[in-house]
Amino acid sequence: MTQINEIFLLIVGLIALALVLALAFMYVADRMQVDDAIRRNFPILGRFRHAFLHLGEFFRAYFFAADREELPFNRAEREWIDAASEKEIGDTVAFGSTRNLGVPGTAIFVNAAFPLLDQDMADTPLKTIGPNCPQPYTPGSCFNISAMSYGSISKPAVRALAKGAARAGVWLNTGEGGLAPAHLEGGGEIVFQIGTAKYGVRQSDGQLDEAKFKAIAGNPQVKMIEIKLSQGAKPGKGGILPAAKVSEEIAEIRGIPVGEDSLSPNRHPDIANASELLDQIERLRRLSGKPVGFKAVFSGTELLDDLCKELGQRGLSAAPDFITVDGGEGGTGASPMPLIDLVGLPLSEALVMVSDQLHAHGLRERIRLIASGKLVTPENVAWALASGADYCVSARGFMFALGCIQALKCDKNSCPTGITTNDPDLQKGLVVTDKAQRVATYVAEMGKQLDMIAHACGVLSPDQLDRQHVRIVQNSRQSTSLAQLSPWPQRDE
Repeated sequence: MTQINEIFLLIVGLIALALVLALAFMYVADRMQVDDAIRRNFPILGRFRHAFLHLGEFFRAYFFAADREELPFNRAEREWIDAASEKEIGDTVAFGSTRNLGVPGTAIFVNAAFPLLDQDMADTPLKTIGPNCPQPYTPGSCFNISAMSYGSISKPAVRALAKGAARAGVWLNTGEGGLAPAHLEGGGEIVFQIGTAKYGVRQSDGQLDEAKFKAIAGNPQVKMIEIKLSQGAKPGKGGILPAAKVSEEIAEIRGIPVGEDSLSPNRHPDIANASELLDQIERLRRLSGKPVGFKAVFSGTELLDDLCKELGQRGLSAAPDFITVDGGEGGTGASPMPLIDLVGLPLSEALVMVSDQLHAHGLRERIRLIASGKLVTPENVAWALASGADYCVSARGFMFALGCIQALKCDKNSCPTGITTNDPDLQKGLVVTDKAQRVATYVAEMGKQLDMIAHACGVLSPDQLDRQHVRIVQNSRQSTSLAQLSPWPQRDE
């Protein structure tokens, strides 16, 4: 027994000695370093500041922030998506809304005096995109999956999205990272996006390789082509894929070197004005026979005005088949803070502006509008449809459906849920079959609640919502009809 006590005391002594030596080393290191004044003046203790800063975002998320306080998405939004994805959402909540309805800019839907009965539901066909193309496209849902590049999100995440999209009957946008086998795995409908680096369809000099493009566009699953001019997270800057995420597979799909940072140009080198944009649209439509449009963040009407002038000379057949309006609040992944915070109009202003300009030039019926930018809950999507959108897309809503916890590690290759990492150990946490079902269930619940809002407003289906069905809070005592804010209706009368 005495020998055991001696061994125990020896172990404790060694541990204490190691701890003292470690503290002494940290003390000397803190005193000697010159980068951090706090650690230099307060050795060892100064290290707690960095630890607390790192842990602060987690404590705010779980303990301190109220349900409606967090950004970019609050707890109420995340919990609704999680419940909707698990088919556990109930029809009621207790004790009233936790939303402050007096905040200027809040959208409130106008209920009908005699709402439609549940059995009055109508399965109205959605608008065809590119009706004059050899291969037009009529989507099966007004709510679809927005652009998320293979590589920026993991292979299991793309597989789950592809399988879930096929089950739900929605389209999946590839993002600018090229078309991967994982996109096609579910057998669903694909929107192929071409970014500024033309990943997947590029020559060695970055120009479009027509043979590669025709091979991808010829896939029967690919329904539309989207040219990405800019995106909400970083308008005016190209995509960023850290070297740690550029594996051999991703490099082959994109046509780039392995293990190097993949930085896209801040714009298409061959598209410098509206005329060249229309040239590219016509070129891709001729090569593919499918609808072609573009995605952009709008801060004014200059681009649309220039496009309309060009179309006045070329004719309506040269018009883009669709425009995806991305709000300045949109975007996932790695983005410079000045751009993500300060550049680009929010969707609430840009969508209405673009819709109005197309009406003013007589192009609204020719060009379909797709809305993108924090559209993750039924009220967001219903507002966008009422404001002018024909279709809505979401990226982060589907990331939450996959299990995203808003850990804000998208650019670190250390996403704890396996969604935005190429670390195989972390990817194991994302079970494809389970998450694919969550994606499909999220879409189904979104559709159900959109129908509920539409019926409350007195229309048969969400695509019949119009600006007269929405009021915008101006101050705590007054709201204004969205229809009064603009002279142009959303739906053709």
